[in-house]
This record gives sequence, structure tokens and C-alpha cells, in this order.
Amino acid sequence: MKRNKVILVDEQDHVVGEMDKMEAHEKGILHRAFSIFIFNSKGQMLIHQRANEKYHGGGLWTNACCSHPQLDEDIKESAEQRLQFEMGLQCDLKRVFAFIYHTPVENELIEHEYDHVLVGYTDQQPVLNTNEVQAFKWIDKLELLQKINDQPDIFTYWFRMALPQLIGQI
Repeated sequence: MKRNKVILVDEQDHVVGEMDKMEAHEKGILHRAFSIFIFNSKGQMLIHQRANEKYHGGGLWTNACCSHPQLDEDIKESAEQRLQFEMGLQCDLKRVFAFIYHTPVENELIEHEYDHVLVGYTDQQPVLNTNEVQAFKWIDKLELLQKINDQPDIFTYWFRMALPQLIGQI
């Protein structure tokens, strides 16, 4: 499931083009993304540790799944497919909000994303695609917030940006 292109958008999420994923991250061009947050019936959040081989953020902890939809893909359907591909999970997702962020990351790359945040609920245990994910954990929200406060550098930037907004809406 290669995703080598990204959808370029304006600040209202209108499509303005398509570009190679690495080129967009090298130039810091605004593009569409999604971030999936999964909760179980105990209210715990699923977080995962990105595979060390990822082009950026390798080894960092983040939300259940993050990726980029491809041109002409529905965001929700694309997110559900990617969740299955990376985490082996199937559940219905609901879009909750979107936000824009812009930050330099390692390897001289720049994240500049119009990030759609989706939420789902399941008690399934993940079956990891080890090319994408090296570990996972179900964690209580308060414990997670404390970990982020104590060790922010072990979490992805977008996760730290989205989580406070999400907690205010769920």
C-alpha cells in the first residue's frame, strides 16, 4: 500500500495539486493528512511507536495511525484502509475536527499538514505491520497526558498538537 503522493491543499482544504510525498516534506508545502485516534471500552487510547525506519518520526510514539489520503480517495475510507494496513484493525471512524500545523522535523524535512482527525472505538487487539509500527500500548488518558508533559520528545509533534483539542471534544 504505497502512498508516494500527497494532495496539496490551501488553508480551506481545497485541492490545489498533487506532489511527491518527499518533495512536499522537503519544501514544507501544505498537504492533506489524517490522524486516527482509537479508544477501547475502558476509555483507554491506543498509541503506537513508529518503526525506526520511517522517513521521519522513527521510534516516536503517536496516535493509532497517521497517513495521507491519495487523490480522489475519500478521507474516511482512506483512513479505515490505512488503519487495517498498519494496525490490523477494522472499525468505523468518525471525523471530529481538522487543524493545520507547520513544524520542522528531522532529516531536514518540514511537516505542513491540513490534518483531519478521526476517532474510532474497538476492543480488538492490533496486529502490527512491522514495516510501519514497532510497538503499541493501550493507555489511560490522564497517564498519557502526564507522559507527554514529562517526556514530550518521545511523542510526535502532531500527536502533541491534536490531543488537547481531541480531549476537549470527546
